[in-house]
Amino acid sequence: MSEIGKHVINIDQLELERFTKGDSFESSGARIGPLVGATNLGYSYDVVPPGKRACPFHSHRGEEEMFFILRGSGTLRYGAETRTIRAGDIICCPTGGPETAHQIVNDSDGELAYLSVSTMMPAEICEYPDSKKIGVFAKDLRHMTRREHDLDYWTDEV
Repeated sequence: MSEIGKHVINIDQLELERFTKGDSFESSGARIGPLVGATNLGYSYDVVPPGKRACPFHSHRGEEEMFFILRGSGTLRYGAETRTIRAGDIICCPTGGPETAHQIVNDSDGELAYLSVSTMMPAEICEYPDSKKIGVFAKDLRHMTRREHDLDYWTDEV
């Protein structure tokens, strides 16, 4: 394969993996970044069936995300607001707290497909306003807790 060929892929070439969790979450998607040699950005392609969502309502403290709606329509939850989205829409989700929490919901009767791009940070903190969880993610660390499980910095230190 030529050098340029290592950095180009068509959506039709992607092998989608199906994901389901409970009654609300379902998607078929592919992580594109590793396939095209990305090192600082994460690229993903997701197809969400009618009545489903791909992930929980969440915000990022380290990573910024962008979504480009390729086909279909749905609803964007963003902070305390909602908005109808459709093919051609570009959505920016900068870092922040609950005010930048976001979720794409397919409340239409057809598939909703989008491309997402995110910065790849070595460590990340996500907040989940609906479930009041906080997630900490790093290379070898994945920890979920709840906001009310607050410890003092000096707890159990001697």
